[in-house]
Amino acid sequence: MSNYREIKTKCNENPRKSHLIGSRMLGLRCVRLNVRSVLFIMLSFFLNTIKFSQTAINEMDMPVKSESHKTVNTSAFRSITSDDVSACPTNLECSKLSFPCISCSYNLSCHYGKPMNVTCEARQNVQCKENREFVRTAICRYCYQTEPWEHTCVRKAPCHTSYRTNCTVFPDVLCLGHRTFFKNLQCNWTQGFKWSTAVIISITLGGFGVDRFYLGHWQEGIGKLFSFGGLGIWTLIDVILISLHYLGPADGSLYI
Repeated sequence: MSNYREIKTKCNENPRKSHLIGSRMLGLRCVRLNVRSVLFIMLSFFLNTIKFSQTAINEMDMPVKSESHKTVNTSAFRSITSDDVSACPTNLECSKLSFPCISCSYNLSCHYGKPMNVTCEARQNVQCKENREFVRTAICRYCYQTEPWEHTCVRKAPCHTSYRTNCTVFPDVLCLGHRTFFKNLQCNWTQGFKWSTAVIISITLGGFGVDRFYLGHWQEGIGKLFSFGGLGIWTLIDVILISLHYLGPADGSLYI
């Protein structure tokens, strides 16, 4: 007990005592926090929260960018295409045709994400002009790794958080593997949260964490309440995030 009083007395003898907003005893060390340290800790916590949320969203997609260093070896690989060529146009240059009017062979050992040359030819019973065999440039990747705007998916409703559905790449996209694949998609559903209400609450009562409580982020709301909106910094950041639709309801639903 006497050792604790002695250490506490030494800590209080600091002449910069008036600039300190808190002190804490950890074993035999005296830890002091000034205004700059508190703001830095709060900002780090907030950025980590954003990073965790973004990571959770990215994990919903099937394609993973960690495969960018993998090498895809394709020896005489043939794309699986439909046999129905009745809808294929006629009197068109063969090089301008798309699936299922063409069949492509991937005979190169390609590196993921790098351009590659693909040899294609018009399918049988397809009438086209000029050479029936031609070369196109494509990106070395499987069809399930294509960008969202390069394939279309079957939407399902109703759902709660996410669902597994079939997706098919567009006819003009060249890729390895099956052109139809499974993918996890987030549901487009709402629970009645209004974006305009969230913005107004964030501007007027955001300093007390009411906006976080309204959206269901009660843990961050408690931290925001007891820190007085992160001394105004957290409040300002939340106003910007809600205005940009980056910060939404905790249950994953959409704004009305």
